[in-house]
Amino acid sequence: MKKIKISILVVMILILTACGNSNYIMDNKKPVEYEATGQVLQKDILCKPEDKELDKLYEKYKDQTKIKYDKLPKCSEFKLSSNKAKGIWEGLFVKPLAYIILKLGYLINSFGLSVIIIGLAIRLILMPISRKTMKQSSNMQKAQPELARIEKKYANKTDNEAMLAKSQEMMMVYKKYNISPFGSCLLAFIQLPLFFAFLQAINRTPAIFEDKFLGLTLGKTPIVGLLEYHEWLYIVIILLTILTTYLSFKNAMGNNNNVGNDDMAKQMSFMFKFMIIMISVASLYLSTAIALYWIATNAFVVIQNFVFKKLDDKEKNKPVVIKPKKVKNK
Repeated sequence: MKKIKISILVVMILILTACGNSNYIMDNKKPVEYEATGQVLQKDILCKPEDKELDKLYEKYKDQTKIKYDKLPKCSEFKLSSNKAKGIWEGLFVKPLAYIILKLGYLINSFGLSVIIIGLAIRLILMPISRKTMKQSSNMQKAQPELARIEKKYANKTDNEAMLAKSQEMMMVYKKYNISPFGSCLLAFIQLPLFFAFLQAINRTPAIFEDKFLGLTLGKTPIVGLLEYHEWLYIVIILLTILTTYLSFKNAMGNNNNVGNDDMAKQMSFMFKFMIIMISVASLYLSTAIALYWIATNAFVVIQNFVFKKLDDKEKNKPVVIKPKKVKNK
């Protein structure tokens, strides 16, 4: 399980930092970048850019694109029916997300704000699942003393019979406290595809990464903004990306510190440190649009979990009212 989680994270970081270049326009074996933003050009964009210079660049390399560039609609004219979707993933996730971001962006005149609003809206929709996940963590904490006793009981036993008995006893505790061993993973399995859909929707929609938000170009990466354009505001973007990631993961770790399993605790600690280091590196290469989505949704998670904790504390401290039994008259 540990290796699987690490593999997923590595794949995510590779995509974030543009290490996998099979889907990018190439020139002399190097991905082609739009100099004004540092954005690596995708082969399968969903609509034509509004910027004339970027349009010329795509015209130059249109033979490499996976679509007929001349037949693409402008991003301002993009519809769900535009272009035939290549597969279920694109048809159900990428195109609808790109369409919603574009429509809301044109409506409020800001694609950066559109990305933030839609990211927060998705988190709101996922709140019931988040609540259930946190309840699972709370139940796990309640079960911790019993799980710890089981761990101690079988600490020096490694035979198959003992391991089977240990597993059965732990499952009985899980059942007693209504804990699903895979319940805490559900949210992660939902979030990961959504994140990749957001990533593709933004990177494949030129109008989004052409736009600016608070003076920052949405397609520009901090590494390009700092080194080539000396735009020091990108330091704030990097710091916010790392800080909100740290706080959201720290909060999750706090809910699972006492799981009654030393090996699991060590794995979670390793994953936490690994994720923070990798996101710190990736934050240099995240486009501003993706960074805004990341910062906004992680900040939402921090506030959401704080509210959930307050509600749980209030419920925990609520006095139990025992109703007197009614005595039936004979």
